[in-house]
Amino acid sequence: MRRLSLLLFLCGACLSFSPSLIHAEGLASSNSYFYYKDSSGKIVAAKIVRHYWRAPIAHPLAQVDPRLDPKLTRAATIADERANARSKAYCWRYVKEALFAAGAISSYPKTSYACQAGEELVRDYGFTRLPVHDPYAAPVGAVLVYAHGSNGAGHVEIRTRDGFVSDYSSKTRCCYPLLAVYGKFATSL
Repeated sequence: MRRLSLLLFLCGACLSFSPSLIHAEGLASSNSYFYYKDSSGKIVAAKIVRHYWRAPIAHPLAQVDPRLDPKLTRAATIADERANARSKAYCWRYVKEALFAAGAISSYPKTSYACQAGEELVRDYGFTRLPVHDPYAAPVGAVLVYAHGSNGAGHVEIRTRDGFVSDYSSKTRCCYPLLAVYGKFATSL
């Protein structure tokens, strides 16, 4: 019985190390290409991709600035709840509604274009231009205003903890050039 089990073990080891099985029935081994047979029996090669990005794309989560009015964080939450999957080209309307619903502003803003949002927020609602030049460094609740887009209106969005929101929600910033970042400081009692 021992001899039979030893013989079976040796035969199995020889078969497992045979060159025809290692090369998958005639397919060549390679470190840069993966060879396989397609459904018609033809041998096909596909390049092995080892790196998708030169540097990983990782944007840090936004921090909550304790100096900013907590109503701005609430506005970011409201805007995120009301956001669509895709843009409807009503970014400033959605941001206005979120700011007003959260109580961050006392009345509904009158400007029509997103690129005018910052000027009105500073002039009429007590917002301040923040010394931030990177949208990913903006605190939660900050209002980001971008330059004119293809339609000339620009873009405006609110920074959330893990992305940006206006009439749609996104993990990445708008592709337009950033004009300024605005925030409203909490009033001390």
